[in-house]
Amino acid sequence: MGRITLDKVTKSFGEVNVIPPLDLTIEDGEFVVFVGPSGCGKSTLLRLIAGLEDVTSGQIRIDGNDATALPPAKRSLAMVFQSYALYPHMTVRKNIAFPLKMAGVPEEEQKRRIDAAAKALNLADYLDRRPGQLSGGQRQRVAIGRAIVREPAAFLFDEPLSNLDAALRVGMRMEISELHKKLDTTMIYVTHDQVEAMTMADKIVVLQAGVIEQVGSPLDLYRAPRNRFVAGFIGSPKMNIFEGPEAAKHDAHAIGIRPEHLQASKTEGLWQGTVGVSEHLGSDTFLHVHDTGLDETITVRVGGEFDAHHGDAVYLTPEADKIHRFGADGLRID
Repeated sequence: MGRITLDKVTKSFGEVNVIPPLDLTIEDGEFVVFVGPSGCGKSTLLRLIAGLEDVTSGQIRIDGNDATALPPAKRSLAMVFQSYALYPHMTVRKNIAFPLKMAGVPEEEQKRRIDAAAKALNLADYLDRRPGQLSGGQRQRVAIGRAIVREPAAFLFDEPLSNLDAALRVGMRMEISELHKKLDTTMIYVTHDQVEAMTMADKIVVLQAGVIEQVGSPLDLYRAPRNRFVAGFIGSPKMNIFEGPEAAKHDAHAIGIRPEHLQASKTEGLWQGTVGVSEHLGSDTFLHVHDTGLDETITVRVGGEFDAHHGDAVYLTPEADKIHRFGADGLRID
């Protein structure tokens, strides 16, 4: 079981209130991602759940039991940090076994848990190696294995892929998602990378300045962002947002349109502009279009075969049913 409930939880450092009163429920077995810009409070919130920071006020419940004042070791949670923190002189087997040894788990039970974790993480062939003989991705799997053997109620991941290169990040992203399916255990994952959030989460919690801006599935947030902040943060490249006369035509203070919901043409369209930078990615090309009269550079996602160069004239037309409207308060207008 791994249901976690935060009831009016706050956190202050001196007179600085970094987490205003916050309510959140994470259901058993969910993969929940906390996402937001640097300084938004996502890691602090994770540390409050883990017990590594004291709650200023409010209550944290794990499976219905009040865990607010419990030390980390008593919360039945396992945390995986950005730093692998492996013991270089120990083998992989001994690194994974370390928390079990400290807890006094019998050796036969230790072996069972280590073998099961090694199988789940494809580490069975590396148990007698030391961390220095492993790749970055393998070392991260060892750190995850050390968490798995504790058989916790929930796993907490604090930006675990930050130290990996781009290719390894993609691979580990899939491995952690597959691991969640295998273990069917609650996982809370902190990242500033909204692509990780979109591809891994059952539920995303978008944070800004310690405040939850929106909670929902990746597609919920993509299709119906609650406000301009979420609209601009979720999606890659981010949503184009305009104010002024064009927004007024839609009875809104501002309108938003995603790069993939703009049609580009060399001959006709609603807005005419000039191609600036073109980013060619093979299957896709991102055009950054200037001089449309909208006072903003527009990013457009087109097919990789679309022939456009710096200085070319291009016409853009938004898909009418994909235009997002926002009021002067920044909130979505349905």
